Amino acid sequence: MTDTICALATAPGGALGIIRISGPRTLEILSRIFTRDLSAAQPNTLHYGHIREEGGEVVDEVVVSLFRAPHSYTAEDCVEISCHGSRYILNKVLETLVKHGCRMAQPGEFTKRAFLNGKMDLSQAEAVADLIASTNKATHQIALNQLRGHFSSKLALLREQLLKLTSLLELELDFSDHEDLEFADRSELLDLTKAIDQHITHLADTFQTGNALKNGIPVAIIGAPNVGKSTLLNALLGEERAIVSDIQGTTRDAIEDTMQLGGVTFRFIDTAGIRHTEDEIESLGIERSKAAAQRARIILLMTEPGVPYPEIDVREDQTVIRVINKSDKDTAVKPSVGPLLSQSDNVLHISAKYNSGLDVLREQLISTAPKTSDTDVIVTNARHYDALVRAHEAIQRVLDGLQMQLSGDILSEDLRQALDILAEITGGAITPQETLNNIFSHFCVGK
Repeated sequence: MTDTICALATAPGGALGIIRISGPRTLEILSRIFTRDLSAAQPNTLHYGHIREEGGEVVDEVVVSLFRAPHSYTAEDCVEISCHGSRYILNKVLETLVKHGCRMAQPGEFTKRAFLNGKMDLSQAEAVADLIASTNKATHQIALNQLRGHFSSKLALLREQLLKLTSLLELELDFSDHEDLEFADRSELLDLTKAIDQHITHLADTFQTGNALKNGIPVAIIGAPNVGKSTLLNALLGEERAIVSDIQGTTRDAIEDTMQLGGVTFRFIDTAGIRHTEDEIESLGIERSKAAAQRARIILLMTEPGVPYPEIDVREDQTVIRVINKSDKDTAVKPSVGPLLSQSDNVLHISAKYNSGLDVLREQLISTAPKTSDTDVIVTNARHYDALVRAHEAIQRVLDGLQMQLSGDILSEDLRQALDILAEITGGAITPQETLNNIFSHFCVGK
């Protein structure tokens, strides 16, 4: 990493723009275009001056933030130039820097250098991209926890336990010919291995929740035709997203849209009404409705007074919220009473047309969403999930081997494999350059 790199670190079009420079020649190159000599300046300081072109013409008045190695984002000498946000000015400053020896940074190259220089591990580096891409409170909290090293700490604890297990097995191998020495009982090794596997499995199991929080918790609105599914979708979103008609079978395909409730993104899916029909196209829509119900994490099972709920298959991990719409037409539920939640049958009575009971429905949805705190570790990265699954498979082989009384050398091989797989997540093992390039290529330029 002998190159000194530069890039625009802010989105163009704002009042201000920040250009970031990092590398061994940072201060040397800066001194050629900045009106102040910062070679002896203290780190973590701000400096006002002007950026000048090669001929001495002023490009812009700027403020330079100075960070010295190793106490910078990249662990290299680094400066950030705060300019006015004109595209012309920003491009001119970058052009001037390149003329004096900088190279334009690749996507994610600043964070890649931070990883390679030991400022963060690979899972923390990936959390930077997740933090930038976070769209709600939940995904922001998950990314922040990972950036703070909570996931890395969990993996470090697993690594410590695996090393302990490996050491006990290798000790058994080294002194297997000494009959007078006692080693760890195989039942104790089995218990330790089971505990390790439970931790790995727990982390892997969080991926489903993490994926839902990241992409939006899928909520399928399921019911018979004309019970008000499309009206409810429009009322929740606050816009005419779906066509509303008294004609049965209007909705032929699933309509999706997202909104945030309680800091969590929900992905609502309006589906075709479920009924018996000879219409081939409507039948396809009904099949898609049932498929959407299977994919959903939450099902809003909807009907109206006098109309039965449709029969659908529900998994154990799904939440079903029963909703009776058009309560304004139900003499048993007077609109003046307000939204009701029946304690006996756990049914919400609403009127999507008149927005009655929707606040209670929103609260019900929020209460069913996974909760996150500043200490939770939730896996959202498919690469991490894949590694955890493979580590689980390796530990399963160790468990099987212990129960079959296999020799320690065979068990140690699977343990080392589990260690190497977990190290892939943080970059502790030798990570292929192709993998690194793929990870950091998805970052924005300047980060």
